[in-house]
Amino acid sequence: MPPAPASAETAQARVDSWTWAVRLFKTRSAAAAACRAGHVRVNGVVVKPAHNLKHGDEIRVRVNGLERIVIVERLLTKRIGAAVVAQYMLDKSPPPPDPQLVATLPRRDRGSGRPTKRERRETDRLLGRTD
Repeated sequence: MPPAPASAETAQARVDSWTWAVRLFKTRSAAAAACRAGHVRVNGVVVKPAHNLKHGDEIRVRVNGLERIVIVERLLTKRIGAAVVAQYMLDKSPPPPDPQLVATLPRRDRGSGRPTKRERRETDRLLGRTD
């Protein structure tokens, strides 16, 4: 009997491999590093890169300061084309912030060092984080 053709779909998939395969990360090592740093949650629990996924799992990934929320529709371990990715996940991510709003947020000058205690207190007062 001839061997079965190789398929991208599998019965189980690691979280780092799956997030890389559906293009949430550029490399698998970046996906694994994000898992180790605690930026990947499966069903609300921080997981290690080797955690096995199953259909219906909710994955929350912190990428470039934005949170992506996806539901696992189908499992895979090989990287697939960008047009096909939508079949493997359901994207529940909130829309990105408005670029005009992001441009108005205060930002420290690069290389100016850490804020002083006085600057931090002023920032806290501005953001309404006073006790």
